[in-house]
Amino acid sequence: MHLAVRVTPRARGHEVAGIVHGGDGREVLAVRLAAPPVDGAANRALIAFLAESLRVPRSAVAIVSGETSRLKIVRIEGLDVATLRARLGL
Repeated sequence: MHLAVRVTPRARGHEVAGIVHGGDGREVLAVRLAAPPVDGAANRALIAFLAESLRVPRSAVAIVSGETSRLKIVRIEGLDVATLRARLGL
């Protein structure tokens, strides 16, 4: 599955901030990360955080687009929408 994620780097900690609506009306998962957006640190932190939160291996999570943007499209293998929402508490 593909997931739109809005990342806020340099937050106090790693957390899912909830679901927000993007400019085009689609749902976007808002994530706050403590890592800075330098040399891919925030991207690596996002992959690790999502993998841990969703209880999937890191290899099942990949950034498909938006590596240099706050809005990213992330591919997550092995989960459906209902399981993803349940594991994130949404």
